Parts: sequence; structure tokens; C-alpha cells
Amino acid sequence: MSDMVFGRDIGSSNKCGVTLMNNQNGYVVAEVMRRKDGVQIAEYPSMIRVDGERLLTFDFEEITQALGSEFDQSDFEEIMSTHYGRMVHFDDRTMLFANPEDAAEYIDFDLKVVE
Repeated sequence: MSDMVFGRDIGSSNKCGVTLMNNQNGYVVAEVMRRKDGVQIAEYPSMIRVDGERLLTFDFEEITQALGSEFDQSDFEEIMSTHYGRMVHFDDRTMLFANPEDAAEYIDFDLKVVE
């Protein structure tokens, strides 16, 4: 089976990402993520795009240290407006996976062989 339709590749991009508010917390989170391999940051007047290859991990302890104040899941949800990829929340981090198969162990996703 081909991933080509009308001459365009429609297969997996192997990317995942979020759109953050371009405010003080969003900017700091983007700066933390900018230091990670495979992460691209694009800043716009009202938003910041954080895109990654295969996996993005937002480590709340790492972000707390950079901010100088507590940062948790509710703070992350407050500054995030959209996302793409499979999102999995933990007490200490949020992870995004480009491919659902990579998140299967965290979300009880049963991958059945299709013939």
C-alpha cells in the first residue's frame, strides 16, 4: 500500500507538537524545549509552536527550575492551546508521541495485527 496520493506523501510525518501562548510562562517553556535535540521552535506574536521528532517530553521539574516557581499539569494546560500527536499525562511530565504505537505501553493501546 502506497502513502502517495496525487503525487504527495501522506504517510506519517513522525512529528508531534504543541502551540503555546506567547506569554511569560509559554516563553520559558519554549526556551527549555529549545535546548532538546530534534525540537524546533517557531515564535509568532501571540503563540509559540513547539514541534518535535517522534517524541516530546515536557518535564515539569525542569520547567519549574527554569521558571523559578512551581509548574505542573494545570499550568501546562493553561498555556497550551492545541497539540498534535498522542498526548499522555503523568504527575511529573507530559509526553507527546508522533505515532500511537510508541505510546501504546502508556495508554493500554492494543495493537492488533491487520492482514
